[in-house]
Amino acid sequence: MAAAALEDKYQFRTEWSEEDQEWVGLCGAFPLLSWLEPDREAAETGIRSVVAEAIEILKAEGQPLPPPS
Repeated sequence: MAAAALEDKYQFRTEWSEEDQEWVGLCGAFPLLSWLEPDREAAETGIRSVVAEAIEILKAEGQPLPPPS
């Protein structure tokens, strides 16, 4: 069984943005990050990718990761 990716420990959500007329992917542990897409599943995929990248940057810099929410 493969180990779960670190970003899988975080909670993600998608919600409709009336202002942008697109779905926005969000992660509570990384409140400054978001991802807009016209497709809900693509918005979730996008925010997961951005969070994975942020985790790698924080780890490379020796910075602490936010606790999973």
